[in-house]
Amino acid sequence: MQKKINILNKKAKFHYEILDKYTAGIVLTGTEIKSIRNSQASIAESFCEFNEQGELFVINMTVQEYAYGNYYNHRPKAERKLLLNKKELKKLQKEVNTSGLTIIPLRLFLNEKGLAKLDIALAKGKKLYDKRETIKDRDNKRNLDRIKKIYK
Repeated sequence: MQKKINILNKKAKFHYEILDKYTAGIVLTGTEIKSIRNSQASIAESFCEFNEQGELFVINMTVQEYAYGNYYNHRPKAERKLLLNKKELKKLQKEVNTSGLTIIPLRLFLNEKGLAKLDIALAKGKKLYDKRETIKDRDNKRNLDRIKKIYK
């Protein structure tokens, strides 16, 4: 049994308002998937972009070099192609081009077959006052939970 790999982009929900979610496959080489299985990856500063041919790529995703890889090791910050249906790609590209939204990765995981998948989201950037509102809501929830715990 393989161990669960679940690499999160923790700041995504703080900096962006999530509108729509998709699950995409990733085109990886052998040493990349071995590094991901060792939890040697980060999607904290990454984002997704379309190229001229209409293909979706994840940019700035860090996959550390495999420790036992030699000459055939990969580049840590290479662009990696994402695999989605043609209908989903066209819908995402239309949304990004018309309304100025962005595509961000939320979670990198391995499915039950051992394939690497990336949860991506169509998102809108939050303004500073929205971020303050999120912090205030989180603090209020924490205080309410603390009070409930005292009176139980």
